[in-house]
Amino acid sequence: MADQTGTIAGQSLIDALRTGGERPFDDARAMPPGVYTSPEFLAREQRDIFAHEWQCVGRASVLAAPGDYLSAQIGDQPIVVVRDEQMQLSAMSNVCLHRMSVLLEGRGNVRRIVCPYHAWNYSLDGKLKGAPMMDQQAGFCKERYQLPAIRCEQWQGWIYVTLDNDAPPIGTQLAGLTELIAPYGMTGYIETFYEEHVWDTNWKILAENFMESYHLPMLHRATVGPHSKLEEMECPPGHPAFNYHWITKEATLPIGNAHPDNTRLEGHWRKTTALLAIYPTHLVTLTPGYFWYLVLQPRGVDRVHIRFGGGLSPEFIADEEANAHMVTLKALLDEVNAEDRRGVEAVFRGVHAPLAKPGHLSPLERPNYDFARYLAAKLAQP
Repeated sequence: MADQTGTIAGQSLIDALRTGGERPFDDARAMPPGVYTSPEFLAREQRDIFAHEWQCVGRASVLAAPGDYLSAQIGDQPIVVVRDEQMQLSAMSNVCLHRMSVLLEGRGNVRRIVCPYHAWNYSLDGKLKGAPMMDQQAGFCKERYQLPAIRCEQWQGWIYVTLDNDAPPIGTQLAGLTELIAPYGMTGYIETFYEEHVWDTNWKILAENFMESYHLPMLHRATVGPHSKLEEMECPPGHPAFNYHWITKEATLPIGNAHPDNTRLEGHWRKTTALLAIYPTHLVTLTPGYFWYLVLQPRGVDRVHIRFGGGLSPEFIADEEANAHMVTLKALLDEVNAEDRRGVEAVFRGVHAPLAKPGHLSPLERPNYDFARYLAAKLAQP
């Protein structure tokens, strides 16, 4: 009965989300509080979204040499992405085929994938190469062991993975975005910093916080707020796989505008920042000189794991002042993140309030409206 009650509760929230998405944008409201607090709703997200959608795990440029790897997780499935001896990227299950220990953690470089539990070890293509003392077990055949492959594709220098063998290619889903941001040449941007964090909030609250710049003048009044003019922001309607908005302005940091050696960008593009929300969890701020990003993974309804990284365009990578500019940028981003953390954790406390009620969205929250419609479309009937 408890499972049935949870299913009904989750479906009720999905129905409310769909009803909200049917409103015209000029009468749109924020999502119901329960979509952030309900374990049943998160279970539906895991089943209908995270088990099927393409999810970003990082930049291809950080896997530069044979044996370079990064680990990640899709739902309950640990994965590892490896650069093999032929310099190809592949993704596979990050779980040993013996007693099912997780194999690799974090990022690094290995000659072989060695299980930390019993030292079963695999080549970079996932084939079992060694298993101590197992030759004494008559039923054991090493050649029958291969770490299961996981679909892995690249787009604009990003690595995406999915557990769904029938999902359309990521490049197909993001073809419209490829065209929109083509002048930047994002594929050539190089990551220069990377961190991981866990915040006490629901993953969607943080995603929505990124998607709108309406909060900049207030929440970030001690950092970027004074330089953020709401009239400079454009929020076009979103697409099925992503939404975006633009800010065109003179940057407060030199790397925010195009480098003098940048011949790809012309006119207003040389000082336009694109804020990209690629569903479900990949968030990118792309400027003419640098980028930074968040990749989110829910850890229950009340915590979110964050991959936080960024770097520079090729022209600034080659500039002798690039390191100094990057140090300044990183210090600013750390302050901005601290402000965002206070904001999104406060919202998460607020959505639990008995009197919490979603209000009308502003014209600058069009991406949030589109995100809610995406969620409603992806969450299937029970």
